[in-house]
Amino acid sequence: FVNGLLDCPHYTRPEVYEGLKVPDVLLSGNHARISAWRLQQSLALTKVRRPDLLAARLLTKEETRLLQEMDKQEQDSI
Repeated sequence: FVNGLLDCPHYTRPEVYEGLKVPDVLLSGNHARISAWRLQQSLALTKVRRPDLLAARLLTKEETRLLQEMDKQEQDSI
């Protein structure tokens, strides 16, 4: 757990391992984008695996926005 959410995926070297590539954002060096990606991944994993944690959490504006974006993307893909 990280701040009441499930932790985001972690990657290491090499950049490509058994055909799986590290997300470009993590290689970009842009720390703000990396932090946003990590938060989005944590929210997505928590939503799928432990929705009870989200239900009990007071969400920030950023977390609410990211969850709404995920919901919209899910609806658009149907």
